[in-house]
Amino acid sequence: MTMTPGIRRFMLTAHVVSSVGWLGAVAVFLALSVAGLASDDAQMARASYQVMEMITWFVIVPLCLASVLTGFASSLGTTLGLFRHYWIVVKLVITIPATLVLFVHMRPISQVSQIASDRTLVGSDLGLQVQMLAAAGAALLALLVATVVSTYKPRGLTQYGWRKQQERLQSQP
Repeated sequence: MTMTPGIRRFMLTAHVVSSVGWLGAVAVFLALSVAGLASDDAQMARASYQVMEMITWFVIVPLCLASVLTGFASSLGTTLGLFRHYWIVVKLVITIPATLVLFVHMRPISQVSQIASDRTLVGSDLGLQVQMLAAAGAALLALLVATVVSTYKPRGLTQYGWRKQQERLQSQP
């Protein structure tokens, strides 16, 4: 089923907004992670980790899901398809693992937030703090790469896309 131009533009807008929002929220998460790790002020560190959990649940997760769902809908509702163009496949290869890693990291994020609310973070918590920093940095890099791929859309059809294109050309009078 092909979307009408109006619905296609709406879905594209929703996809761009949610994707850029996800990228920005991860940048904020990274900044809070750096602040929590580098701060000599115990209250600043505690607040950073508590806010990180809230941002993750109420901003990053919804934007991530919206980005994935609108991306799927846009691909399936247009002639682009999910597997016809390399740039879409590359975005899938980046976005799906990024989403899975986000959900895997929800537990450590909640754990470090709980530790921060119960007591001052100490040296034994350094592993969790560094994990938050590394995960945020990797997520930001992955989302930046996906944004660049979306912007430049490297040309090239997959074998599946080439075959579908040939079938469409042969079926035309």
